Amino acid sequence: MASTDTWTPADAARLYRVAEWGNGYFGVTEKGTVAVYPSADPAHRIDLHTVAEGLAARELTPPVIVRFPGVLKHRMGSIRRAFDTAIEEHGYDGRYQCLYPIKVNQERHVCEAIAEYGDELGFGIEVGSKPELLAGLSLTRGRNGMPLVCNGFKDAEYVKIATLAAKMGRNVLPVVEQAHELRLIHASAKAHQIVPQFGIRAKLAASGVGRWAGSSGYRGKFGLTVGEILHAVKYLEDVDMLSGLRMLHCHMGSQIYDIRAVKTMVSELAHLYVELVRIGAPVTVLDIGGGLGVDYDGTQSASGSSVNYTLEQYASDVVHRVKAICDEAGVRHPELMTESGRALVAHSSVLVCEVIGSRAFPSSPDARLLEAALSKPEPPQPLLDAHDAYQRRGEGDLLEAYADVEHALAEATALFSLGYIDLQARAACEEIFWAMGWDVLQAYKDELPEGLDGLPDQLADLYFLNLSIFQSLLDSWGIEQLFPVMPIHRLTEEPTRQGVLADITCDSDGRVDRFPGEWAPKTTLELHEPEQGPDGAQLPYYLAFFLTGAYQETLGDLHNLLGDTHAVHVTLGADGKWRIDTVIEGDTVSEVLSFVQFDPEAMRAALRQDIEVALEEERLTLQEGASLRRFLDESLQGYTYLE
Repeated sequence: MASTDTWTPADAARLYRVAEWGNGYFGVTEKGTVAVYPSADPAHRIDLHTVAEGLAARELTPPVIVRFPGVLKHRMGSIRRAFDTAIEEHGYDGRYQCLYPIKVNQERHVCEAIAEYGDELGFGIEVGSKPELLAGLSLTRGRNGMPLVCNGFKDAEYVKIATLAAKMGRNVLPVVEQAHELRLIHASAKAHQIVPQFGIRAKLAASGVGRWAGSSGYRGKFGLTVGEILHAVKYLEDVDMLSGLRMLHCHMGSQIYDIRAVKTMVSELAHLYVELVRIGAPVTVLDIGGGLGVDYDGTQSASGSSVNYTLEQYASDVVHRVKAICDEAGVRHPELMTESGRALVAHSSVLVCEVIGSRAFPSSPDARLLEAALSKPEPPQPLLDAHDAYQRRGEGDLLEAYADVEHALAEATALFSLGYIDLQARAACEEIFWAMGWDVLQAYKDELPEGLDGLPDQLADLYFLNLSIFQSLLDSWGIEQLFPVMPIHRLTEEPTRQGVLADITCDSDGRVDRFPGEWAPKTTLELHEPEQGPDGAQLPYYLAFFLTGAYQETLGDLHNLLGDTHAVHVTLGADGKWRIDTVIEGDTVSEVLSFVQFDPEAMRAALRQDIEVALEEERLTLQEGASLRRFLDESLQGYTYLE
């Protein structure tokens, strides 16, 4: 690591591994701030720290989601280009369409941007429920040619909506998940006098890899087995509806990190397609579903938070496998579809938050506390032992001195529990232990001896974020998903602290203590010492979590009634200046109370009555009553986070 006086923004970029996980969309400026490159071109950039300060000046205080439609558009174009290149290079005869599964991020402004850009690129929409189907119909209004693929379990009403939408002229394609849905499609098509177009989802034998491996394979809940598909074909022949079978679909899983698993499943699906064509099924579309992963930690490895392939390799392998199998069988190349939601939207959203405080263990014992504890008539032996070891830490074996202090603290803790040591002596022993730990860390840095691996975690600072992990980073808590996180300013300074991050919820799980590392996740994050202004108040220190565009906004919950955060759409103008195109203000206290069936107005009226009673009984002054009423009114309409 570079010394403090030679530390540069380039050192910061290497420390936080921005190039590895940023995929060309993020960098560090010469001013030591984080830059966003919407078109993956460093010549056109948005300073994220400047955006955060501009939002705060507009009273849009963190936490705030900053979405970059330019990144989203570029990601969509990258997927389009990757498949177009693969199709041309391999001489593939079919076309390619990407579908956006709106479950990945159902926020209207995100979906509308995807529909707008997707209309130009030949993309489509995938839905998985009746509410999502209605959203999909809204998004495809005026875009009758845009594919609208309907997955998910279906009842008669779901099928009826899809049937009538098709009759209106929409390009709707319901996908059969269970055998009985064929009967629903047949009945609805007959009732509304329409020739249906639909697909069948196959339950592949091959299973995925990673956290969602169990969602595919024989035990997966999606699709029909090969035997059920054969029965379905027979049924369709019997009811004269086989001509409507246009698509063969499968579910690979999500965040598939090993390209070998993709190849295996695509091969099985392609062979199934070939056999269906051979028996007379008029299938023309092959939808391989989702699975295209995102390299969250930048290790480019076969691990849960990474992928061992590029977008271009993924597209090339899919196209090559399908072509080779079809050519060998003498069967036409199908149109290809993928449902690549995560890879499409993850990079386009950044969660900016502010550090509101920190807690650190002392790097040297409090001199006054130590003197007071040692000056008593008979200081306890554990304190004397700890102090003696601390005094000789620079004279001999540092590790031996540390072991002596550790033993002395264990004795002091046991004696304190039995009432034989007072509070001052116990506190002095603890402070000596923390100080000795810091000395060991400074001496050995990244080469700690065996048995002391946990010392950095034990001594890590705790940085408190004005944030709810459960609302804004649920996958970090729920499935230990890694998200890149770093300061967005002060990157011309070498960080001198090692910390973990905690949110403001009343839950010990509301913390982030795993971070992307060079080879494997690390347990602390390099951070800067908080700064104070002339008035003694802490100056703003902003951190950002990156690649949060997929799932985090729609999966969040209301732990502690902390609601949705502010969200803004930021674009880069032709003049090189950033601007805010869209502002979605976060939930107010009143709104989240109503979500859990409290009546904010009734609460307000009741609390005002309590204030009046307190005034009558002279427990509050008139000024105090007025202040409390103002606080009540303002709080109900205020942000659920700290302001």
